[in-house]
Amino acid sequence: MSRAVEPWRRTLRVDPLPLLLACGNPAIVYFTRRELLGERTGPVSSLWDAPAARRILRGQNADGSWTYPGGDERIRSRENYDQLETFRQLGVLVEKHGLTHEHPALARAARYLFSCQASEGDFRGIYGNQYSTTYTGAILELLVKAGYGDDPRAQRAFRWLLATRQDDGGWAIPFRTLRIPFSRFLDVRRYPEPVPPDRSKPSSHLVTGMVLRAFAAHPARRRSPEARMAAELLAARLYRRDAYGDRGDRRYWDRVSFPFWFTDVVSALDSLSLVGTATEVPSVRAALEHVRGLQRADGTFAFRLLKGKDPELPLWICLAVCRSLRRLWLPHANAGRRRRLAYGRCGPGITSGDQRGQAVYSGADLPGGAENVIDTRRVPWT
Repeated sequence: MSRAVEPWRRTLRVDPLPLLLACGNPAIVYFTRRELLGERTGPVSSLWDAPAARRILRGQNADGSWTYPGGDERIRSRENYDQLETFRQLGVLVEKHGLTHEHPALARAARYLFSCQASEGDFRGIYGNQYSTTYTGAILELLVKAGYGDDPRAQRAFRWLLATRQDDGGWAIPFRTLRIPFSRFLDVRRYPEPVPPDRSKPSSHLVTGMVLRAFAAHPARRRSPEARMAAELLAARLYRRDAYGDRGDRRYWDRVSFPFWFTDVVSALDSLSLVGTATEVPSVRAALEHVRGLQRADGTFAFRLLKGKDPELPLWICLAVCRSLRRLWLPHANAGRRRRLAYGRCGPGITSGDQRGQAVYSGADLPGGAENVIDTRRVPWT
């Protein structure tokens, strides 16, 4: 008996599953079968001995780190560059090869990153001696996915993140809230101690999205009121300019990478789908329709790809989009488990209609401008 096609696949212009299943990459096929078709695929350790994974592991240093190629020691020290490179390589091993704490090389990498954790709980060094809400969230996300979510060191990082929120419930880079230029804040003579944030300033969706990924990855933390509040903020800011200059232009929403790095529409939808954001939220529905409009005839999506040396990056991005769509659709079969975000908190630029979701999202907030005005009564996400 053939398997019924799940509704989320019918919302797309092209069903991408045939492409993903026939791509020849064992990891993409494995995750497609497990996460998009719900099949039993056997242990993820079957992916650990892939040639690409072995190449990465051969470059690991004895202390668990990887050496950053190049760098400018006027910006950060060699040790801090290596922390950045270790984060990058850990992302590939966790996201593309499924390595967990049970793999000895992964355990060494985690031990190295935890050695970069300050006593307060943050991962420090990539921004010199300054607080890094961005990379604390991003590193913590990978450690949670690798099986360290309940480790006391990870819990300390979560507590630190909760303690550094802006007043609106999101996050920002602390020194940015004080308008300190990047060229100055790394100067330890000028700023010998970490600069605390001005919490009265608005949060950054770039930073909030990176931090939310850590909460979304944790089965318990993703259900917390703080995670849901951050998800509301992130959903409200989809395809808007950031409050700060770092990747502030709206076009950055469509500049994507995998493993996730900065906040883009693919990483944002991934987190929102895990936290439980409803597709009835007008900004989410508009973003989904925009992503749908980017789909090519072969099933992949016409994003601008960053950090794109991997020729199969379009397939990984396609898989990530499909994971989010499937999660967003599943609650329609069990609506009682879903918390609906309030229409009134979607932010400026969104006008809400009645409770049936009749709303119009301002197309000026999407790439392409006013021609992208979307009447959410006529998009296929209900």
